[in-house]
Amino acid sequence: MTDDGLIDQFLDAVWVEQGLSENTLSAYRSDLRIFAKWLAGKPLLDVDNGQLSFFLAFLYKKGISNRTSARMLSSLRRFYGYYIRENRITADPTALIDSPYIGRPLPTSLSENDVDLLLAAPEVAHALGLRDKAMLEMLYATGLRVSELVGLKFEHISFRQGVVRVTGKGGKDRLVPVGEEAMSWLDTYMGQARKAILGERQCNTLFVTNRAAGMTRQAFWHLIKRYAKKAGIGKELSPHTLRHAFATHLLNHGADLRVVQLLLGHSDLSTTQIYTHVATARLKDLHAKFHPRG
Repeated sequence: MTDDGLIDQFLDAVWVEQGLSENTLSAYRSDLRIFAKWLAGKPLLDVDNGQLSFFLAFLYKKGISNRTSARMLSSLRRFYGYYIRENRITADPTALIDSPYIGRPLPTSLSENDVDLLLAAPEVAHALGLRDKAMLEMLYATGLRVSELVGLKFEHISFRQGVVRVTGKGGKDRLVPVGEEAMSWLDTYMGQARKAILGERQCNTLFVTNRAAGMTRQAFWHLIKRYAKKAGIGKELSPHTLRHAFATHLLNHGADLRVVQLLLGHSDLSTTQIYTHVATARLKDLHAKFHPRG
């Protein structure tokens, strides 16, 4: 069977077994054909570990990203794994090959000064500005996901205990402390601005709009970008930026990583550990800037 025939047989099999999308199948086909072309006539099923290593080195010299190389290696693992099961080959040439390292991109965070500028941007003399101020303060004080923030209702807030109850990913509830500053702005919003925004209309969501509906994640994202521009913050902000700042600043001030994990609602500590890299990078920058021998 030709290499093209082997590739088609493999793709038909994984499509039947796993119902993969056309995009995934197309990516497999492209990766396998690139490798077959590089082999310059050597049959795909006659490849050994050394040739695969040379192929990855070739990709590196061509400037192919580690992410793309790792995806191509994954395609080859699937291909050779299939033909191992089919008893067409006895050894998997990908077995001893390590995937190229793909570093997780560090989240964009804000300095504490940038956060102060952002939180000061809303015009609190107006009802909508007071709402936005309360939302920004809550987001930075609690590290909630934006979807969690806009989904808050009255029953989720305990002013007596100073906590907010959040239902996060996987339907898991957690209690998150709210600082006095954020709780004060929230109280002011609820007592003044919310009623002014709604008028006689009703809405069971905590943060509301002029349409008497709950604030959406997308609308709040646009608000953050607008206030960042007003505050003179040049970074491209995402809906998660204040959540990232919350975690990074806690760690910078000595918080335990597992405490931050609980506050963020991460099920896996490794997800939280990304913030230690951000905090460490920030400390290195400060050291280089202010230490006499930095």
